[in-house]
Order: sequence, then C-alpha cells, then structure tokens
Amino acid sequence: MQRASRLKRELSLLATEPPPGVTCWQNENQLDELRAQILGGADTPYEKGIFNLEIVVPERYPFEPPKIRFLTPIYHPNIDSAGRICLDVLKLPPKGAWRPSLNISTLLTSIQLLMAEPNPDDPLMADISSEYKYNKQLFLLRAKEWTEKYASQQKRASEPLEEKINQSETSTTGKSTLQKRKGSNISKKEKKSRLDS
Repeated sequence: MQRASRLKRELSLLATEPPPGVTCWQNENQLDELRAQILGGADTPYEKGIFNLEIVVPERYPFEPPKIRFLTPIYHPNIDSAGRICLDVLKLPPKGAWRPSLNISTLLTSIQLLMAEPNPDDPLMADISSEYKYNKQLFLLRAKEWTEKYASQQKRASEPLEEKINQSETSTTGKSTLQKRKGSNISKKEKKSRLDS
C-alpha cells in the first residue's frame, strides 16, 4: 500500500516537474515496472544521445532501492554490457548508500551525473576503466561512437528500414538479424568460406 501511494506521488511529480534531461513513465500500467529516458549531457561523449532505462520497483520500496538498468547500450566504466549500473545509491547499506528518503527522480539524476563524470576507481568494466584513466581520448572516441550507433535520434528513425534490409539479406541464410555490440555482421560460415578461398 505504501509503495503504491508513494509511486503515484513520485510519478506525478516526475510528470509535472521532471529533472532536466530526464523523463519517466509507467510501463503498460504496471506500477512496479517503469521506463525512463536520460538525455546525454552537453560536453560529454553521450551528448545528443537518448538512453532508455528499465526501473523495477521492489515490493519493499522505499525501504529497498529500485533495480535500474540501461536498455540502450552505453560505453561507460560503471555500466556493464547487460546495462547494470555500479552506483552506491542503488545498493542497500552497508555497501550502498540507499535511504528511503531518496526517490526515483534523485536516482535518475545521480545516474545522469555518473554518465557525465564516470568513477574509474569503482568500475564494472575494468578494460573501459583503464582506458578512461590512461587513454582518455580513445575512451571519448569510443563512447561517442557507441552513442551515435545505439542512442542517436537518426539511428532510431532509420531502424525499421535497416531491419527490413537486414531481414531480406539474412532470410537466405536463416540467421538472426540481431547485431552484436562488437564484431561484424559476417557469420561464421561466411568467415570460413572466405578463409578457405
């Protein structure tokens, strides 16, 4: 009961006074599952990117923090390939800093700040973290490439068209149209045939 009334209050506040660059809404009228979008901040490699997040609100909320993960791939030392986020306010004490006085709006703002200022000393992705520490130009370049590839508005508009093209190309091989984050579209069979020739 407490969760439902608090969530209704929080969602109405998020609708009327959202933090800058953040939107949040209910997913198909399910109170325990929310969706959010965070705009990449100016002067960051995520600028002009739109990042989608999933928020699962536990039964014990606000005494337990919501589980938040990125649905949009992002190149970041504190966010892994499954979209999980390493941020103290998303964990219960003693390891974390979650308190019932915090809310979803605060968490989304904290995630937005983490995007702008990664914490390489507490990484989920060690390789990206060392790149951020010791080769920042390469990190910025890759993060910008990922933003353009996965989170840009132009990408969203052209997705249905690209999907149709990919389906027609792969219908002869029967392979899945899903593209992996790293690597190419070439199937193992094609690679082998190219190597053999």
